[in-house]
Amino acid sequence: MDTLKIGDKLYNVEQDGFNDFARYSFSEVVRLTETLAVLKNGVRLINRPKQSYIMEDVGYSVSRNKGSHWHIVSLKAIRNAQIENEKIKVHDWFESKQFTFKEKQYIYNLFKADETQ
Repeated sequence: MDTLKIGDKLYNVEQDGFNDFARYSFSEVVRLTETLAVLKNGVRLINRPKQSYIMEDVGYSVSRNKGSHWHIVSLKAIRNAQIENEKIKVHDWFESKQFTFKEKQYIYNLFKADETQ
């Protein structure tokens, strides 16, 4: 388990309850102090890796909020973020859309046709 270096890319996942979507944040280490790694977005991490079990095996605690961890970016994390962002986009579109009767009828017929296959 290594300490962070300038240029390391990290991510964090937040969720507001079990029914909320996982919201991914990505950032990069831009400055190091004796004990902290400062990210581009201003978050300060304790530059001491520790076992995490949250998203990855290793995490870096947020200074003054040890329950929040950031992790080194992986391909799995990027893919999961893409999937979650697509879910959020679909949800937000349906929440903001006012369907006409004709659109509702069209959607209904699509689902009905799908059921018969």
